[in-house]
This record gives sequence, C-alpha cells and structure tokens, in this order.
Amino acid sequence: MLCGYPTVDGVTVTLDEGVLSLRLSDPRRRNALNDAMVRALIDSLELAQSDEAVRAVLLLGDGGHFCGGFDIVARNANKDAPRPRPGSIQRRLPAQAHRLIPQLTTLQAPVVCAVSGYAVGIGMQLALASDFVVADATAKFWQPFAARGMTPDSGATWLTARAVGPARARRLLMLGERLDAATARDWGIVHEVVDDAEQAGRELARRLARGPTVALGLTKALINAAAEASLVEQLKAEGLALEISSRAEDFREGLRAFVENREPGFNGR
Repeated sequence: MLCGYPTVDGVTVTLDEGVLSLRLSDPRRRNALNDAMVRALIDSLELAQSDEAVRAVLLLGDGGHFCGGFDIVARNANKDAPRPRPGSIQRRLPAQAHRLIPQLTTLQAPVVCAVSGYAVGIGMQLALASDFVVADATAKFWQPFAARGMTPDSGATWLTARAVGPARARRLLMLGERLDAATARDWGIVHEVVDDAEQAGRELARRLARGPTVALGLTKALINAAAEASLVEQLKAEGLALEISSRAEDFREGLRAFVENREPGFNGR
C-alpha cells in the first residue's frame, strides 16, 4: 500500500509512473460504496492535491463492474438501531459524497475513469466528474434514484444536466433510462469505447501524466469555469493562467522541443 494514503477494505491505492490509481475493490457488492470507502477516496484525493508525484488520477473497479452506487441496503440493515434525528442526511452529505465529487472536478491533475459493467448512482457521478471516461462494451450508466423513490444526490442533477443537457437529464434522472457505452459516447459522457477499459484508461492516464502538469491543471480549471463565466471573465482567467503556465519549466521545454523539432519531455514542473 502506498505510504501516507489510506488503507481500507474496498479501496486499493497505488502510484506508478505519476498515475495515482484508486481502485474500488469489493466485487461481491459490485464495488458499491460505504462510508469508509468514501472517506478513503476523499482522503486520497486530498493528499493527491499536494503530492507532486501525482500527475494524473485513474478511477477503476474490480470484478467486471465499476461501481454499483452507494450501499444503502447495508446502511439500513440494522433494524434495531435507533433512527437518527431529522436532518441527518443533509448534515452527513457535505462531509461525504458532496465533498468527494467537487474534489474530482477541482483536483489540479487530470482524472480518467475506466468503466466496465455498471456505473450506478454515485458511481455514475464519479464518471461524470472525471475529465475522461473510457468504457468497454459491457458498460451501463444508470441513475436509479426515481426507481428507489429518492431524489438525486452527489451532484447528479448538476453533473448530468451539464453533460447531456436538461432534456436528456430528465430521461436519465426522472425516467431512469439506462445508457449503454455506445449511447453514452454519442451523448458526450464517454470519451472512447474500447475493448479493455482498464488498459485503455491506464494508457490515457499515463499519457496525461507525461504532459505539462501545470498547464493541464489550469486548462482543466478554465474548462470547468467556462459555463458560468462571461467572455470577459474567461479572458481574464485565461490571461492569469497563461501568466502562471509560462513561468513553468515545462513551458520552456515545450519551446525548446518546438525549435529542435522533437517531442517534448515534460517533468510536470
């Protein structure tokens, strides 16, 4: 296990070639998340934000599925436990799922999500919050909230509408339609449909990890801010980002590589 990163059942953390892999590893439950797993993901991403060895993040799952959602059955299995006082859900979410999803969108490293099998509920939100999603032909994306008599959480309404538009978001969130990999690609959720999602996801993450890390992180932030910014605001943000990225070692390496007609060797600084 990687030194300094959390160790819990259901989440395996490794770092190799600049790629921090967060593997959901409870295939008996289709990698459904519990509180400890969510906390481990939160803590890992918090450490990754300041770990200069991390240049990309890869999310993936064991056993033929990415993530079967949150394990609400296990949470409510103890019928003898006292009922929490009213408001327990809205008090708990900001420290759990509602903290995890923004971490992915604001992390200053690109995030790749490799999906096989089901990406359900918060599992779909993890994919939507990533920068790139690669999926194999078995992938199924599903927002099951209405079928459970629940309203969406973990950013589902914001992420889904932003990804596919409000009309399609209604189909997913109110009618509970399931998307296969090809449709998810056509709708702009999936970057690429591949034969082996884990292999393709790792190759893409390694490619990103070899890139100009400062520039990629700033570009990610600019893209995510663009929908809520005016053109004038976005131009100002681009100017500030360019000021910062142009002072990085990778900028100078990129210029040298251009002049010398070769591929750049970025070091992430």
